[in-house]
Amino acid sequence: MHWLMICRHKPGMAELREQHRDAHRQHVATGGGGLARVLIGSALTADDVETPIGNFGILEAPTREAAQAFAENDPFARAGLVESIEITALASRFQAHRIDPMTP
Repeated sequence: MHWLMICRHKPGMAELREQHRDAHRQHVATGGGGLARVLIGSALTADDVETPIGNFGILEAPTREAAQAFAENDPFARAGLVESIEITALASRFQAHRIDPMTP
Protein backbone atom coordinates (compact mmCIF):
# COMPACT_ATOMS: atom_id res chain seq x y z
CA MET A 1 0.00 0.00 0.00
CA HIS A 2 0.96 3.62 -0.44
CA TRP A 3 0.71 6.22 2.28
CA LEU A 4 1.04 9.98 2.55
CA MET A 5 3.06 10.88 5.64
CA ILE A 6 2.97 14.46 6.93
CA CYS A 7 5.13 15.38 9.90
CA ARG A 8 4.61 18.83 11.42
CA HIS A 9 7.55 20.22 13.35
CA LYS A 10 7.47 22.28 16.51
CA PRO A 11 8.19 25.98 15.95
CA GLY A 12 11.66 27.35 16.63
CA MET A 13 13.50 24.06 16.16
CA ALA A 14 15.75 24.95 13.21
CA GLU A 15 18.99 24.27 15.09
CA LEU A 16 17.80 20.86 16.32
CA ARG A 17 16.63 20.04 12.78
CA GLU A 18 20.10 20.82 11.41
CA GLN A 19 21.74 18.63 14.06
CA HIS A 20 19.69 15.62 12.93
CA ARG A 21 19.42 16.26 9.18
CA ASP A 22 22.12 13.75 8.14
CA ALA A 23 20.64 11.01 10.33
CA HIS A 24 17.18 11.82 8.91
CA ARG A 25 18.50 11.45 5.36
CA GLN A 26 20.07 8.11 6.25
CA HIS A 27 16.75 6.98 7.73
CA VAL A 28 15.01 7.89 4.46
CA ALA A 29 17.70 6.18 2.37
CA THR A 30 17.26 2.89 4.25
CA GLY A 31 13.50 3.10 4.58
CA GLY A 32 13.94 3.14 8.32
CA GLY A 33 15.79 -0.16 8.20
CA GLY A 34 13.25 -1.67 5.83
CA LEU A 35 10.01 -0.48 7.43
CA ALA A 36 8.98 1.43 4.32
CA ARG A 37 10.15 2.44 0.89
CA VAL A 38 10.24 6.20 0.44
CA LEU A 39 9.06 7.11 -3.05
CA ILE A 40 9.38 10.85 -2.63
CA GLY A 41 9.70 13.33 0.21
CA SER A 42 10.70 16.87 1.00
CA ALA A 43 10.61 19.61 3.57
CA LEU A 44 7.44 21.58 4.19
CA THR A 45 7.95 25.32 4.54
CA ALA A 46 6.07 28.37 5.72
CA ASP A 47 4.75 30.74 3.06
CA ASP A 48 8.18 32.39 2.90
CA VAL A 49 9.38 29.10 1.28
CA GLU A 50 12.42 29.19 3.55
CA THR A 51 11.29 28.43 7.11
CA PRO A 52 10.95 24.66 7.63
CA ILE A 53 7.71 23.61 9.32
CA GLY A 54 7.80 19.88 8.68
CA ASN A 55 8.37 17.17 6.13
CA PHE A 56 6.30 14.87 3.99
CA GLY A 57 6.77 11.62 2.15
CA ILE A 58 4.94 9.15 0.00
CA LEU A 59 5.71 5.74 1.43
CA GLU A 60 5.22 2.20 0.28
CA ALA A 61 4.61 0.04 3.35
CA PRO A 62 2.61 -3.12 3.99
CA THR A 63 0.50 -1.58 6.76
CA ARG A 64 -0.40 1.72 8.39
CA GLU A 65 1.51 0.51 11.45
CA ALA A 66 4.70 0.07 9.43
CA ALA A 67 4.32 3.55 7.92
CA GLN A 68 3.68 4.98 11.40
CA ALA A 69 6.72 3.17 12.81
CA PHE A 70 8.86 4.58 9.99
CA ALA A 71 7.71 8.10 10.89
CA GLU A 72 8.09 7.63 14.65
CA ASN A 73 11.60 6.21 14.30
CA ASP A 74 12.82 9.08 12.14
CA PRO A 75 15.67 10.91 13.91
CA PHE A 76 13.64 14.12 13.70
CA ALA A 77 10.83 12.50 15.69
CA ARG A 78 13.17 10.75 18.13
CA ALA A 79 14.89 14.09 18.85
CA GLY A 80 11.57 15.69 19.83
CA LEU A 81 11.33 17.90 16.75
CA VAL A 82 8.04 16.48 15.45
CA GLU A 83 4.79 17.83 16.86
CA SER A 84 2.41 15.59 14.90
CA ILE A 85 2.44 12.73 12.41
CA GLU A 86 -0.37 12.09 9.96
CA ILE A 87 -0.51 8.89 7.91
CA THR A 88 -3.17 8.75 5.17
CA ALA A 89 -3.85 5.86 2.78
CA LEU A 90 -3.57 6.67 -0.91
CA ALA A 91 -6.04 5.30 -3.45
CA SER A 92 -5.31 1.87 -4.93
CA ARG A 93 -5.08 3.55 -8.34
CA PHE A 94 -2.20 5.79 -7.15
CA GLN A 95 0.40 5.78 -9.94
CA ALA A 96 3.54 5.04 -7.92
CA HIS A 97 5.32 3.77 -11.04
CA ARG A 98 5.59 7.39 -12.23
CA ILE A 99 7.91 8.28 -9.32
CA ASP A 100 11.65 7.55 -9.15
CA PRO A 101 11.98 6.15 -5.58
CA MET A 102 14.33 7.66 -3.01
CA THR A 103 14.71 4.29 -1.27
CA PRO A 104 15.79 1.39 -3.52
